[in-house]
Amino acid sequence: MIDKELLEILACPACKADVELAGNKIVCKKCGKKYPIRQGIPVMLIDEAE
Repeated sequence: MIDKELLEILACPACKADVELAGNKIVCKKCGKKYPIRQGIPVMLIDEAE
């Protein structure tokens, strides 16, 4: 779904920590914010986070 190389360079826009793929969301390892993936594209906007 998300390219492994892309996932390695992504960072949480809120706290700048590393993120990981969890189901159909990108999850921050530090603050726990969950960012949606829409049509295969991660939406890394703080306003869109859960």
